Amino acid sequence: MTPDDLKRRDFLKASSGLLGASVLPVSLVELAGATPAESFTFAYISDSHIQHVKGAQFVRNWDRGLMRAVAECNLMNPRPDFVMFGGDLAQLALPQELDHGAQLLSGLKGPVRMVMGEHDYYADDGAYWSKLFGPQWYSFDHKGVHFVVLNSILTDKAWYDRWPDGKARMAEMAGLDNPNGSPFQVGAEQRAWLKKDLANVSKDTPIVVFSHSPLQKIFKNWNFWTDDAELVQDILKPFKKVNVLYGHVHQIQYNQIGNISFNSVMATAWPWPYPQSYAQAPSLLPKLTVPINRADPFFERDATGWQYIDVASGRVAAHYLLPENPVRTVAFDAKKNQPVDLQYQDEKSRTLPQNHY
Repeated sequence: MTPDDLKRRDFLKASSGLLGASVLPVSLVELAGATPAESFTFAYISDSHIQHVKGAQFVRNWDRGLMRAVAECNLMNPRPDFVMFGGDLAQLALPQELDHGAQLLSGLKGPVRMVMGEHDYYADDGAYWSKLFGPQWYSFDHKGVHFVVLNSILTDKAWYDRWPDGKARMAEMAGLDNPNGSPFQVGAEQRAWLKKDLANVSKDTPIVVFSHSPLQKIFKNWNFWTDDAELVQDILKPFKKVNVLYGHVHQIQYNQIGNISFNSVMATAWPWPYPQSYAQAPSLLPKLTVPINRADPFFERDATGWQYIDVASGRVAAHYLLPENPVRTVAFDAKKNQPVDLQYQDEKSRTLPQNHY
């Protein structure tokens, strides 16, 4: 057994023990380098939706979710090099919500990097969020990997100008199934910046992109959708190995489009069912490159749990540790050239999920 194997075993033992007392989603991500010295981990927390009630009171389930996620992240072994927060720290982009969320995140040990979510943005165009956390899109390099952070929740000016103020815009964008909402986009300015940012990066360099909305088109009714996704994908196509990690969907999702592997991270606030299980609207889910399946759509916490992501040789294997359900593994299969969920796609190893009514 190699030192890396021992390190991985120690983490899985530690995380499974924590899971017994928690259903909170903190993702540990390992990127394996050419040598053990180049390998590193980072943690991922997302979608806390801190909502202000009055005074110093916040919706308890949601801010407690972030509190426990921070505490458990600090117990991770091995210690992550940094923590990524995947967006929607707030619910209505109020300063009280963002301040409270920032205070909770300040308890994290080590550097924290942020992604913009729509619930952080539409009240004031992200001005207060930016005051607290900095640029809405940026890139950085870490131990041989190039990371890109995008603001993928922008929209077109025509929709933006329909509403009298930021409060009205935020109310429309905050609705789950609101026909007055508008599809998200990265936008021309950011796409131009992305081209420039990647211009001097070797095509052999592993690329990890963080966005809030998926950089693909999944379900428009719920805005699991980025209007210019194909244009962003075109910019990423020249690189041999690209991984996109995103929040927003509050569930396990994965896909493969060309050279790009897609994996969602889970939420600390609440889970969502898959769109095709939603009975109040017709399913407009397009045919995905890779079929996806939820462990148990009748168990409301099954979209939450620990997620350990190993990026070995530039490809993702995600190990989902789900409460009251078997461990799920979604791993890149080199022969199929796509992520594969063994429980779902391999009939010989498939196990039926437990039911929770």
